[in-house]
Amino acid sequence: MSLNPSPLYAAPDDWRAYSGVLSRRIFAFIVDYIIVALLCIPAAVLLFFVSILTLGLGFFLYPVLFILVAGLYFGWTLGGPYQASLGMRAMGLTMVRVDGQRMDFLMAIVHLALFWILNSVLTPLILLVGLFTDRSRLVHDLLLGTVIARTA
Repeated sequence: MSLNPSPLYAAPDDWRAYSGVLSRRIFAFIVDYIIVALLCIPAAVLLFFVSILTLGLGFFLYPVLFILVAGLYFGWTLGGPYQASLGMRAMGLTMVRVDGQRMDFLMAIVHLALFWILNSVLTPLILLVGLFTDRSRLVHDLLLGTVIARTA
């Protein structure tokens, strides 16, 4: 392991990489949660059959089904090779860490959890922070050392 961060995963210094990121991020959010909602349908069917096999114990997972599906979706996509969810890829965005390391599954889950927690406390104000910070970073991006950059 080298001490120099890989230039492939380092946050770009060019200001154009962050132009229009906040609005693209909002549309990516909408696309991603439509995908998560659609993924909940086959997951609910699968959970029904698992519940029958476990003599009803699986039914206790229905209240947290959306959280489980969203966690797996964002963990695999943000922690994957593209470092972006499907909505982010559609909007031409990627998530990189400021220290230049790759996003991994656990960091993606922590990013999602912090987003949900801060969004429940600061509801609309979480987006206003992006208007006043460099690189249009939100509160959970600042806490975790991540940044969203344009790929296109």
